[in-house]
Amino acid sequence: MTVVQSSGGKWFDELEVGQIFKHPIRRTLTETDNILFTSMTHNPAQLHLDAEYCKTKTEFGRPLINSYFTLGLVVGISVGDTTLGTAVANLGTDKVRFPKPLFAGDTIRVETEILMLKPSKSRPMQGIVTFEHRAFNQHGDLVAIMERTGLQHKRPKE
Repeated sequence: MTVVQSSGGKWFDELEVGQIFKHPIRRTLTETDNILFTSMTHNPAQLHLDAEYCKTKTEFGRPLINSYFTLGLVVGISVGDTTLGTAVANLGTDKVRFPKPLFAGDTIRVETEILMLKPSKSRPMQGIVTFEHRAFNQHGDLVAIMERTGLQHKRPKE
C-alpha cells in the first residue's frame, strides 16, 4: 500500500513525546455556528439556543457555545499540522474538560502536545499517538482540554 502525505501531517516517526504544535489557525465563534451546530445535532438545550432564558435564568447571561462544536473545532484546527494525510484512524477521546465557557464573539487558538508514542505490534507500518489538545480564548484562558488517541502511518519505506 502506498501512502501519500498531504501537506502538514506528520508521520509517526516524525513525532516526539513532549513536542508542541502551536497551530496558526484561530477562529472567532459566531452565534450562527452555535445555532447551526446545536440544531443539526438535535440538542434542544436552552443554554445554547434561548437568549432570554440565558439572560434571566443562568449565571452566564447569554447562550454558551455548544461544547461538542468546540471539540470538533479544536481537533479540526489541529489536523493540518499533525494528522492530515498521515492518520489511519481516530481511536478515542479521553479526559475532556471545559474549564471556562465560550460565547459568540470569542476567538480560540489551539495547541497540541504529543503525550505518548507506541509502535503498533500488529501493524508494523503504523503507531499509536496520544495527543493533548488545548484551546484558549482571546484572553489566554484555557477553555477546553482533551486527550485524543489515534493510529498514525509511519513514513513509507522507499
